[in-house]
Amino acid sequence: MNVVINGEPQNIDEETLFQLCKRYNDHPDFIATAVNGEFVTVKERAECRLKEGDKIEILSPRQGG
Repeated sequence: MNVVINGEPQNIDEETLFQLCKRYNDHPDFIATAVNGEFVTVKERAECRLKEGDKIEILSPRQGG
């Protein structure tokens, strides 16, 4: 399915946000996620089914100041 991840068009096979987070990050509990502008908590990711055209943000914490 075609989605947009962090502003980049992507074709993915994952069906849930949890599966997608595991693909992109070894520690998915330490990232922030949103789908179509709505924050999705860690607990909600397994139930968050992705659809064609979704806009997904996956943000990792960064150090610095």
